[in-house]
Amino acid sequence: QMSKSTGNFLTLTQAVDKFSADGMRLALADAGDTVEDANFVEAMADAGILRLYTWVEWVKEMIANRDSLRSGPANTFNDRVFASEMSAGIKKTDQNYEK
Repeated sequence: QMSKSTGNFLTLTQAVDKFSADGMRLALADAGDTVEDANFVEAMADAGILRLYTWVEWVKEMIANRDSLRSGPANTFNDRVFASEMSAGIKKTDQNYEK
């Protein structure tokens, strides 16, 4: 955690150099979701960078193997469950934004 009062802080430039802009975005998004003081946690920035790296590697793998992926109609049981869950999530989100 960073705290200016204890002398443990980074400037924005230092933080971006250390964690990247995307790592900063992820850590800052997690820094202050409550009424308590927001704390930038370096472990969250590190974890965010690792998740981004893992995701990029997965995307590269999927692109490289796209010819071996399933094609055709999406009508299996799993396809229908997925479509139903996505539809329910969209409806729930729409209801939350209508308030």
